[in-house]
Amino acid sequence: MLTGLDIYSPVEQIHDPLFEEKKVEVFIKRDDMIHPFISGNKWRKLKYILAHASSEKKKHLVTFGGAFSNHLIATACAAAKFGFKSTGIVRGEEVQNDVLMICKLFGMSLLFIDRSSYRDKHDLFNTHFSNDPEAIFIDEGGAGELGVKGCSELVTELNEKYDHLFCAAGTGTTAAGIIKGVQKNFVSAKVHVIPVLKSGTFLEKEIQKYTDRSFEFHPEYHFGGYAKSTPELISFVKYFCRSTGILIEPIYTGKMFWALYDLLRKDKFPAGSKILAIHTGGLTGILGMSSRMA
Repeated sequence: MLTGLDIYSPVEQIHDPLFEEKKVEVFIKRDDMIHPFISGNKWRKLKYILAHASSEKKKHLVTFGGAFSNHLIATACAAAKFGFKSTGIVRGEEVQNDVLMICKLFGMSLLFIDRSSYRDKHDLFNTHFSNDPEAIFIDEGGAGELGVKGCSELVTELNEKYDHLFCAAGTGTTAAGIIKGVQKNFVSAKVHVIPVLKSGTFLEKEIQKYTDRSFEFHPEYHFGGYAKSTPELISFVKYFCRSTGILIEPIYTGKMFWALYDLLRKDKFPAGSKILAIHTGGLTGILGMSSRMA
């Protein structure tokens, strides 16, 4: 049932005068190329969730997200592709935008919930779907053990040896998976986690629930909080896109690459280092930032 979407993404080297100055090599794992809508960590997190739903004879995927959620689009598209029904419980007042329009095109029903009630997702699921035996709860962002399992497989696709791995963190699921994969496969690379939330230090403990492997945690690159940005960050994102031909956004990948460049400027990596950044996709989120990106 879940055949037809191969998890494969290339690794691509990028170049910048800064890299030459610091005598390092920087590469990107292009998970954004897995699928136009189920891209990056979204498919890795959903893979085992969908397999579990199928094995449990659950045909109705119920999940959660904000009005510009990449996860909602990915779930809606995956549901359509693999024969599920889907409902997205959206945080906040009812709105219309390009992201939600795409969700509806893929057949997802939308239920808007005020921010206070939204906090208890399991209660919301039980209130609205307890009478639907085919409904299955999928946490926001695909967070959880099955998502971690899917993300851990990324490490097995790396054919080269790297000294440092970089990834952004929203729920911590992707980072936990990568760190777990590094540990399981005896990879020596140091993992650097860039939380995109203000006061995102709680993510460090969340990640440690899944692995006891050490990692570097950099909480100072949130730029004011989730989906927040500054003119400097926007300028950097534009520079990166123009100079590499690779699209990133200011919510996740932009902050991760800013951190990488900043740490390089601060001479945190010795000459000769090979650095791999994980492009986790999520590019549809940029649709909610068009006025800032203009």
